[in-house]
Amino acid sequence: MKLIPPARRKRAHLSQLTTTHFHLRHPLVVAFFSFSFPGFGNLMQQRYATAFMLILWELFINTKARINTGILYSLLGDFEKAKAVLDERWLMFYVAIYMYSIWDSYRGSVDMNKLYLLADREDAPISSIRMGIWDINYLDKREPWLALVWSVLAPGLGHLYVHKVITGLFIFTFTILVSYFAHLPEAITYTLTGRFDCATKIIDMQWALYLPSIYSFIFYDAYVSAVEYNKLFEKELAHYLRRRFQPKRFAWPI
Repeated sequence: MKLIPPARRKRAHLSQLTTTHFHLRHPLVVAFFSFSFPGFGNLMQQRYATAFMLILWELFINTKARINTGILYSLLGDFEKAKAVLDERWLMFYVAIYMYSIWDSYRGSVDMNKLYLLADREDAPISSIRMGIWDINYLDKREPWLALVWSVLAPGLGHLYVHKVITGLFIFTFTILVSYFAHLPEAITYTLTGRFDCATKIIDMQWALYLPSIYSFIFYDAYVSAVEYNKLFEKELAHYLRRRFQPKRFAWPI
């Protein structure tokens, strides 16, 4: 009996709280999300330690340097006020980390694409279920549009639907924090009651300008994660059927 050596590279790892796996990503798309908010590209790759460090650093240094406020005045054409509002003491620390975030997410995507192709060609086995005291994680089919709808209703719910619990919990907490300091709930209340002047006065644009990047990432990542998890489910099922039910004399195509 010929023993099959273990696969050199894993295609996926199921834990109780998430499913980490390789799949093809466009490096420019990942780099774009790091460009819009440093750390999001790494979070998309499920490199949590690097992602959380870069995201929290961006939140801290951007707020201290008032970069979002400067961007707002620049878009309004008030360049003198944009220059006046920036804090150059903190701004000097911003550029290097920002460029590194874009470069690292791009480089990581290129490398992960290569690892995915090698692991897929090797037909590495995939675990289908993981059980523990905290949760149960298993591969199954999920509707991408449902992940998108839940993300629209509340940040993080779409990621919980596809069982990316770590990402979902972080996104939920992070978005609530940003919305609170931006005074977004009060601004929405004033807007719905027709008090637009109060809404514009109370909202803090330094914090509010984080939200477009956050929500665009949430919608995209939840939808794509559902699509890729469905592909992973199909690959695991195909691998199982080949190993268990395919005739040994089947001639593999070259």
